[in-house]
Amino acid sequence: MALDLIIEQENNMKRRFFWIVLVALLVMVPSMALAANPHFVKTSGSVNNEGALVVSFKEAGLGGGQTIAYEVVANATAVWGCVNKGGNHPKASNKETVGSLLNGTGSFTAGKNGQITGSITVGPVPVPADFSCPGQMKIVLVSVAYTGIVLTDTNTPVSVNIPDASQVLYQY
Repeated sequence: MALDLIIEQENNMKRRFFWIVLVALLVMVPSMALAANPHFVKTSGSVNNEGALVVSFKEAGLGGGQTIAYEVVANATAVWGCVNKGGNHPKASNKETVGSLLNGTGSFTAGKNGQITGSITVGPVPVPADFSCPGQMKIVLVSVAYTGIVLTDTNTPVSVNIPDASQVLYQY
């Protein structure tokens, strides 16, 4: 009889332990799933004064303190031209249009709230090696357009398309 009582007490303890573990898991799993839902809250692309693409973003649903690597890829088309000391573009055909696939990367660490706000700069499109201006003229970036812009969180990977961005940097 004493042995039956000991066995019954052990079984009761096992059941209690099972229920405690089950309740703890039920409480923890939804909060873990919530923290593991990376997504971009807002994104934008713009061209800075040097003709480089700047992609700004906010990503949420990350673990606090987690370091995330990002990549931006874009098709770029740039027009390079020549101007004289007076800032004028002579009526010559000394302009060149260049296309290029550009990418840039950056790593950022999420705050305690599981969010990252950051910017990655890509470009500008380099001057073609064979392009030059005659005499005292200087090379200027006339305009640039970025299309097919994609921002990727390379850890998860979550990607988002960014609207095209362009800028006329020099008016003739």
